[in-house]
Amino acid sequence: MSSTEIGHNRRYTYEDYCKWENDERWELIAGVPYCMSPAPSRVHQKIVGEIFRQFANYLTDKKCDVYSAPFDVRLPEANEADEKIATVVQPDLVVICNSQKLDDAGCRGAPDLVIEVISPATASRDNIEKLALYEKHKVREYWIVHPTERIIWVYLLEEIKRYGRPAVYDSGAKVSVKILPDLLIDISLVFK
Repeated sequence: MSSTEIGHNRRYTYEDYCKWENDERWELIAGVPYCMSPAPSRVHQKIVGEIFRQFANYLTDKKCDVYSAPFDVRLPEANEADEKIATVVQPDLVVICNSQKLDDAGCRGAPDLVIEVISPATASRDNIEKLALYEKHKVREYWIVHPTERIIWVYLLEEIKRYGRPAVYDSGAKVSVKILPDLLIDISLVFK
């Protein structure tokens, strides 16, 4: 199915999503489709690549894995079968420490850490919808990377299962990764 055939007045599931053409990238949030085409900008890709490199180097021979988009993260509401799941997202980067959540289709359940690099087309969705979505599904750490402002907001899930006020890091800082306490991400390299 192509974008011209997808109706925005009905709710879709992962079963529908799997039948859509592969030349366009999509996300589903509560059954509502969002087209992710066209491809991200060169700067976006460079930022994602550098963050991925730093995580991947650190995670070599460790129990957690890092994945970059396109990588499907299915977020079930309860124990529904995969085909009934109504939320499937493709974050720019995810870190998953529970291998039981991984399968050939991607990840089922909340990653430990999600990173979204915003663009003008996704800023609202990343800052509002996905923030609420990741909090609801208990993603322990959520980073929003702002390429034009050269800052990173880091939200941490608190004991009350809500995100607290974000820590804000600028291009000269190093970010301590809460889920991997001895890892520091060098932001000067991210925005180089």
